[in-house]
Amino acid sequence: MPQRVAAGLLLLFLAQGLWLTSRQTLSERDYAYARCGREMWEHSPPLAGYFTSCGNIHDGVLAYRLAGLPLSLYVDWERVADHFRKPEDRVMATSDAPVSAWELRHQMTHVMLLLRLPFMAAGLVLGGVLWWVTRRLFGDAGGYVALALYCFSPPVLRLTVMPNPEILTALGLFAAIYTAIGVAHAMQGPRRKWRPRIALLTLTLGVVAASHIAALPVALGLSLVLMLWIAEGRRSMVLPVLLASGAGAMVLLFACYNVSPDAFSYVFRSDAGQLGISLEPARRFYASMGNAGLTIAVVAAFWLYGALKRTIYFGNTTPLLVAVVFSVAVTRGVPGAPQVWALPFVCAFVAGVFADTFEMPKGRIAVAAAVAVCGLQAVFCLLSLPGLL
Repeated sequence: MPQRVAAGLLLLFLAQGLWLTSRQTLSERDYAYARCGREMWEHSPPLAGYFTSCGNIHDGVLAYRLAGLPLSLYVDWERVADHFRKPEDRVMATSDAPVSAWELRHQMTHVMLLLRLPFMAAGLVLGGVLWWVTRRLFGDAGGYVALALYCFSPPVLRLTVMPNPEILTALGLFAAIYTAIGVAHAMQGPRRKWRPRIALLTLTLGVVAASHIAALPVALGLSLVLMLWIAEGRRSMVLPVLLASGAGAMVLLFACYNVSPDAFSYVFRSDAGQLGISLEPARRFYASMGNAGLTIAVVAAFWLYGALKRTIYFGNTTPLLVAVVFSVAVTRGVPGAPQVWALPFVCAFVAGVFADTFEMPKGRIAVAAAVAVCGLQAVFCLLSLPGLL
């Protein structure tokens, strides 16, 4: 039953994304991501001195690759299928000529959906990971609260229906932080249990690095603090593990640049890694009408966290710490959305605190309040969908 409820919430999340996609038209941004992402996969000759026709990509290379992958696969499929069609029925004019995004737009009606599928999938995976973590930590009720707040979040929905690196960064960060905690716990056991978790940590850090390089050192720093907190008796192994995972993440990032040292060098020759501190983005984020339910939930969770001693423990403090760090962060060198990176941790913090109150003597009141807050968030989210009402 709990899995079915979670699946239902994720289906509602997907339905909202598909609705938003149906109301969109292809933009210049879509064409840029489609064109340059396909160039990375198909190794099309770039402009002289540039990695792609979009220039030297200094950040967010994974978003370009994911946007271009479905289109490249479609073109390859059609070229193979043309060998079995009559000449007058062939889709591609020639088997070797490159097909532009504009030409694909006229040859297939679902280019826009294909462009967005990888980012919708990332949003669904992040929701699934959030459900798995919060249910494991806080029980079914806590998982419901976290997933409901996430699935009816307008900022997340907007980012799943456009090519961008933000939803990928949010997924990578959330998975990396909790995988690092899992590695620290595994260090208390035999070494054979370390390897798969360290490999997963390397992969998730690679997703972070290939999405927003500025988030990688912050993720490593937070992982170091949390792992040192947990790994009693094994703390001397924490730094080597993180250094190895960080190095592996950079190797994955290098591979995303087609193992081209010149293209890869622009990651370090740009301002993409600059981060600053500001409270203004957080103020705008939580003052938004579409986030009304989430804002009320966060305020209530902060108050309960300070007022009830039973809520102050590692499971609640970890998402709070990470959420605060990214909520006050701003990207200086490139556009970014650290508020969205922080959102899964905010949902986890709220879920943890609320789950603790559910077990108190007046837990039914707490459950009713949580249902009301999640319902309010769902209403305001649905009201923000264009053309729904």
